[in-house]
Amino acid sequence: MTTQVERDYVLGTHDDEVQRLQFQHDLWQPHVRHAWLAAGIGPGSHVLDVGAGPGFATFDLAELVGPLGRVVAVERSRRFVDLLAGACDAGGMHHVEAHEMDLMHDAIPASGLDAAWCRWVACFVSDPALLLRRVHASLRRGGVLVLHEYVDYERYRCLPARPGIERFVQEVVASWRATGGEPDIARQMPALLKDAGFRVTGARPLGFAALPSELAWHWPAGFVRTNVPRLLELGRVDAAWAKAVLDDLTAAEADPGSLFISPQVLEITAERL
Repeated sequence: MTTQVERDYVLGTHDDEVQRLQFQHDLWQPHVRHAWLAAGIGPGSHVLDVGAGPGFATFDLAELVGPLGRVVAVERSRRFVDLLAGACDAGGMHHVEAHEMDLMHDAIPASGLDAAWCRWVACFVSDPALLLRRVHASLRRGGVLVLHEYVDYERYRCLPARPGIERFVQEVVASWRATGGEPDIARQMPALLKDAGFRVTGARPLGFAALPSELAWHWPAGFVRTNVPRLLELGRVDAAWAKAVLDDLTAAEADPGSLFISPQVLEITAERL
């Protein structure tokens, strides 16, 4: 019997991370749906979900395109694929195909699609140019790619400044780059898209600031809570460092005038030539 090894992420695939991803999806859903509709994704569309994770966006896409449409979801984590497939089966989304695959090694098993959705994937892979070439090959001529990628990750901070939070952001960026990713990959996207055979047709910056009393606070704050233990698990930090970061987060939440500034995302829409 062959033992299948889980292909993990620097952020992990554990239960806390799945819950964080669910909250993240819900918070960003209005922006995402706006982008999809502006790109012409609708009933009957055939869409690729790149790096689908546990399938929260996949399920939304399946609802949007309806039973006459098609959603091809590709994801490298076996655990995430199982969660995605289970949710779609339970919801009667039989027009969804879920594929466990690593886009750095495997071609996308689809072609002639109308659109592709890619959020926070190019920033993690070792070769974003290859990723874009694979997506290009899956789309029809005139097909649309919608990207959400970070353009200024170190904008992520608390106001008033909290030294522990600033050290946390710096360590997240360092751990990310140590695994071959690039947090600010959106800065390279216009050139990469052109080289891959796309034409950029639109872009807009996305981000927010939130008080402790606001729901959006829990996106940047929740990432601190789930990723500090992950950094400990990876051996990148020690217990004293972790405690200092979490103490700073607690202090920030106790101050009703604190602000959490999110990392800045760039939405890019591009057409396959």
